[in-house]
Amino acid sequence: MLNVGVIGCGGMGRSHIDRITNRTTGAQVVAVADMVDALAQKGAAIAGEACKIYKDEKDLINDPNVDAVFIVTPGFAHVNALLEAIAAGKRIFCEKPLCTTAEDCLKVIDAEVKSGKHLIQLGFMRRYDKGYNQVKDLLKSGNYGEPLMVHCTHRNPEVGTNYDTPMAVTDTAIHEIDVIHWLVGDDFVSAQVLFPRKTKYSHEKLYDPQIMLLRTKNGICVDDEVFVNCKFGYDINCEVVCEDGAIKMPHLSYPDIRKAAHVATEIENDCFVRFHDAYDDEVQAWVDDAAKGIIGGPTAWDGYLAAITADALVKAQETRQIEPIEPAMEKPEFYK
Repeated sequence: MLNVGVIGCGGMGRSHIDRITNRTTGAQVVAVADMVDALAQKGAAIAGEACKIYKDEKDLINDPNVDAVFIVTPGFAHVNALLEAIAAGKRIFCEKPLCTTAEDCLKVIDAEVKSGKHLIQLGFMRRYDKGYNQVKDLLKSGNYGEPLMVHCTHRNPEVGTNYDTPMAVTDTAIHEIDVIHWLVGDDFVSAQVLFPRKTKYSHEKLYDPQIMLLRTKNGICVDDEVFVNCKFGYDINCEVVCEDGAIKMPHLSYPDIRKAAHVATEIENDCFVRFHDAYDDEVQAWVDDAAKGIIGGPTAWDGYLAAITADALVKAQETRQIEPIEPAMEKPEFYK
């Protein structure tokens, strides 16, 4: 049994506590930590009476009864918890982003490499989604030739007034950044952002929608429409255009309803509904891999590549120019 400590008991943290406690085999939550006492108590209540509560994440990480840690705090707080957990030799599941700066990502990579152990998995759950995996399997078959273009949409019904223009990259497009990199197996080399006419549902600090353009080393062109006030639903699409065909990711299956001379099909409104199974599958896979002593999902290096790609897109938002994406170092052998 893998004894897990969860750092951060906000909405996502409590979702993971519930997932591990009620839908994951081979693991249990034995400790939680949060600076807000009420949140820590809510998290512990989900895990059960035996769950310890800590205010300081360091105390949780260094608890000898904790085998592995879940880091579900805001991104800016990740680096210290990651470095502490690496030093303690604990297995780590870290929700995206790895860190909020490329410099901090490299600190974490350096520490993990020096530890000599693969400890970190990133929470890019789309790699575990059935639809994306169907597309990847078809690409790997070789029956459709090489990928040439990828078309994506990431539409949300609405966002709050605290959501600003850079967050369209760091909170929204970050998912496409990782999953497309994984899907086509190619690194990004340049980024650009286009700004269509602004929707009336946006606000002063947010330009919405945006079209984000990425190009890979092998010349694959990726366009991602990010429209976070589309009003009609949570609408995720991906189509890979290849030399000998095009592969479009399937939607979740909902019935067609015919009434009053109309045909309607439901669209989900919530990412936790759309990717419910993917969240469960990624955590179960992480627990299963722990028994084998491996990290089978996104690594710290993947987190670094996502971070520098996001940085380039945010810069492109400001400059309205094509911006290069240049890693500060070659991929270490440790991650190959």
